[in-house]
Amino acid sequence: MQQIEIKGLELYAYHGVIPSERRVGNLFSLDITLSCDLSAAMTSDDVADTINYAAVVETARLVMSQPSNLLEHVAARLRDAIMLEFPAVKGGYIRIAKLHPPISARLSSVAVAISW
Repeated sequence: MQQIEIKGLELYAYHGVIPSERRVGNLFSLDITLSCDLSAAMTSDDVADTINYAAVVETARLVMSQPSNLLEHVAARLRDAIMLEFPAVKGGYIRIAKLHPPISARLSSVAVAISW
């Protein structure tokens, strides 16, 4: 099994429990790793034989555009959308980081990660 990785995809979205987060929004960074069989693409050099990462980015953009209270919920919705849109994906990893959380502490981000 091989992997396709999308690292550091930055999207602006409106996720959070605090009402101001849903109104003002925040910058999020996504890391997505998809496990799939890439052997056909490795020999054919044809995008039809792989998972088109541009299409995965568009799926992520669509899922992120729908507000949720929790990053856990966003991650699960993104996993489900990927599995539905790309049946060749056999498993993966998603990390969603909120880059400017409304917490009175000095930190670079808060994140949720799921594997399946």
